[in-house]
Amino acid sequence: MRDVLAVLLAGGVGSRLNILVRKRAKPAVPFGGIYRIIDFTLSNAANSDLSCVAVLTQYKPLSLMDHIGDGSSWDLCGRTREVRILPPKTGEKDWDWYRGTADAVRQNLDFITRRPSREVLILSGDHVYYMDYRELVAFHRERGAQVTVAMMPVPWEETHHFGIAVTDEDGRIVEWEEKPARAKSNLASMGVYVFDTAYLVRVLHEVEGDDFGMHVLPHALKHARVYAYPFHGYWRDVGTLEAYFQANMDLLRPDSGLEPESWGVMTNVMSLGHDFDRPPTQVLCSGRVENSVVSPGCTIAGEVRNSILSPGVRVEKGARIEDSIIMHDSVVAEGAALKRVIADKEVYIGPRAKVGFGDPKKVNRHFPRHLFSGLTVIGKAAKIPGGSEIGTNCVIFPEVLPEHFPPDRRLPDGEILSFEG
Repeated sequence: MRDVLAVLLAGGVGSRLNILVRKRAKPAVPFGGIYRIIDFTLSNAANSDLSCVAVLTQYKPLSLMDHIGDGSSWDLCGRTREVRILPPKTGEKDWDWYRGTADAVRQNLDFITRRPSREVLILSGDHVYYMDYRELVAFHRERGAQVTVAMMPVPWEETHHFGIAVTDEDGRIVEWEEKPARAKSNLASMGVYVFDTAYLVRVLHEVEGDDFGMHVLPHALKHARVYAYPFHGYWRDVGTLEAYFQANMDLLRPDSGLEPESWGVMTNVMSLGHDFDRPPTQVLCSGRVENSVVSPGCTIAGEVRNSILSPGVRVEKGARIEDSIIMHDSVVAEGAALKRVIADKEVYIGPRAKVGFGDPKKVNRHFPRHLFSGLTVIGKAAKIPGGSEIGTNCVIFPEVLPEHFPPDRRLPDGEILSFEG
């Protein structure tokens, strides 16, 4: 695989993750306790013996760049292996921001052409899955393809979210629809592509459009050999709050197919701001943990059920957490109760506060497409006062303090609370 160059797209805004991406890029969002979303694609690349991964960053890249570091956590550093961070180019007056997936690669053709490679593997940094890219590249070469798209069946009702292909009996793509209203097939693109390097350079000069699915692939179908690589394992696009929550919950279901440890997923624990190992988790006499992922450094004196706890979380006596995701160094104080809550890092939930209880059918009136299933999201470093009551489908913005709450400390279902109140 030394003659294959990987280009990992990690610059999208990811606005559907709402306040989780207010201070970080989507691929840098924590996942499954100790990981970040990008760890899955980076680990796939490392485990597939790729020697060079170019990571294209753009939106709020600092935490992502800190996390990737020199690539050593994935053994992607040294004389023959590397991770290269590629931000947008600077123009005469301003940054020439990436306008889409194809445009991002187009802007970095100078990097691609300087390195001898037979194929370019284009990946996305915001998907949770396991794939051996060696098998994908072997499929591409055996078919004599110029472009290969990794694809998998999805439920018919979800086809409007994806690029959809119709293939012939040999697996060659004969029709392509990008996010169709009425799909002719349920074979969906995973956003993983293999291009012959020479053809990639040529097609990005021939096509002016900025997106692979919308512009490049329809052109390639007319002028090149384009094949679909069949994939049948676990894969999830975690670009929405609902998908992100469900993927985390898949870790708690033995039959889900999501198995980071057996997949060999690696992460950079040093990027958490600690230059030492977290101590072991403590479950005190009053504590109870049921069907949950509890990371190192947690202290459990309350009850945790069907939940994901990142390192350093403290659950005090009498507190209850159910069906929730609690990120690094957050505190759930004595007697507090949480249900279907996503709490970012360093959140404090005061004593006897109740979060996530109400009518899940009442969608968020500011973000109706983000919060509609009974989730409540709390931003980084927010402080929830003791005795407060926060309903479902609510959003608490990062760094909100007790003085920003209304006098009765209540936030009805479907509302938000920001610095302005």
